[in-house]
Amino acid sequence: MTNSKLHSVFTAIDDINSEDPNTTLFNGKTQPKELLYGQYMTACIDQYWPQANELLQIAVRAQHIKRWHLKRTEFDAGKAGYLKWRIEQGKFHAELTKNLMIEHGYSEEDAETTAKLLRKERIKSNPDTQTLEDVACLVFLQHYFDEFAAKHTEEKIIRILQLTWRKMSDQAHEIALKLTLPDHLAALVGKALA
Repeated sequence: MTNSKLHSVFTAIDDINSEDPNTTLFNGKTQPKELLYGQYMTACIDQYWPQANELLQIAVRAQHIKRWHLKRTEFDAGKAGYLKWRIEQGKFHAELTKNLMIEHGYSEEDAETTAKLLRKERIKSNPDTQTLEDVACLVFLQHYFDEFAAKHTEEKIIRILQLTWRKMSDQAHEIALKLTLPDHLAALVGKALA
């Protein structure tokens, strides 16, 4: 990464996500959950979309910036409450990232373009918004699927996999099918796609 503005925004995002009170174990060390998530996201886009422009790279790193700020429990239970929480999270991530970008020398226009990606605007018609969604889905499958599967019924897991698959592009489908998943997870994917 040679672009100093991009590097400074990544550092600012990571500094915020380092404050996450929620932690996860990684390589035997406790890590702030959203810091690790941002790094997984960047690793995924670097591997599969190395040509991604820097605004998309920022959106990918900031996908969950300060996610703990809006708690799921502050919204109604059930699907409607969950969807409202997700929309509010997207707005919050977008505004925070936009402000960080402007602070670090990006134009208002570039910052707003990134904010639109984080709000998932025009997901099926904007290739960058679709790529952000693809990266999030692939990171889920690679790093969070096993933990999720352990907490839910097979029926719910299959339904979530089917919903996730519908959000992904053909390119992301190809990548996902080449992932090396543990046998029990691969079997669930097989059932979901049958």
